Amino acid sequence: MSVIDESNAAPTPMAVEKVKTGTARHRDRSDLAVTQRRVIRSEWIKLRSVRSWIIMIAASGLLLIAFGALAASVASGAVTPTGPNGGGGGGRGPFASADPTAISLAGVTLAQLIVGILGVLIISNEYANGMIRNTFAAVPRRLPVLWAKVLVLAGSLAVVMVIASIAAFLLGQLILGDAKNTTLAADGVLRAVLGSGLYLAGIGVLGIAIGAMLRNTAGAIAVVVATLLIIPGLASLVLPTSWSDNVLPYLPGNSGTAFTSVNGSATLLGAGAGAAAFACWLVVLLAGAALLVRRRDA
Repeated sequence: MSVIDESNAAPTPMAVEKVKTGTARHRDRSDLAVTQRRVIRSEWIKLRSVRSWIIMIAASGLLLIAFGALAASVASGAVTPTGPNGGGGGGRGPFASADPTAISLAGVTLAQLIVGILGVLIISNEYANGMIRNTFAAVPRRLPVLWAKVLVLAGSLAVVMVIASIAAFLLGQLILGDAKNTTLAADGVLRAVLGSGLYLAGIGVLGIAIGAMLRNTAGAIAVVVATLLIIPGLASLVLPTSWSDNVLPYLPGNSGTAFTSVNGSATLLGAGAGAAAFACWLVVLLAGAALLVRRRDA
């Protein structure tokens, strides 16, 4: 009687089929796993699918270029301003005393409102229409959704706004002419131009953080506008001088101005300190948003 060595026996067709089925099931489960990369891809599809968001990004870039060109036209005397700040051509008017780079980038003030509101809408709209429940059901850990929104919007805005800032600068200098213009090679100019584009991308992130914390579109937009435009002016009027000198330079808008301007100011931080302060604002706001997103019900 011979003994069959089962360890060397050829596998039966049924055993092979079971192995294949198990491998296929394991592969299917891995294909359905929720990863940060897949969440980012989902948010990218959302951004591209909502036409109004694409229009807002394009409008902010075009506004940056167009308003810079208008400011350069006024400063060069090609356009005569009217009103209390106007009065004649020849380069006189509200932009006459500004440096050439600031003139070309005058549209940053308006563009920041659009990108800030866009950041709010990207997350607050999902809370308003209830779609956030489906999103969090697909991504139960929630935070990958917040990080994906930040990465997708910040990346998109950084590319568009840096290109728009360069275009606004070049067009503005062309309009100003040889007598008044400057170049990217001048001291601080390239940093101011690139910094303006990155600053606008950061404002979009600020909008996402505020929208995630408040979850109300109107309220979040009001906070963004107040933070960028109203609070700095109001604080300078209400706070004592000793306080305002120590508080105002660290506000998001003023810290952004510190690294997006060529000459700076005695009332602003240095370029490096301004960039660090602005980054700290974004980190703190995103940390608060992450904490609330995890703790609150959808």
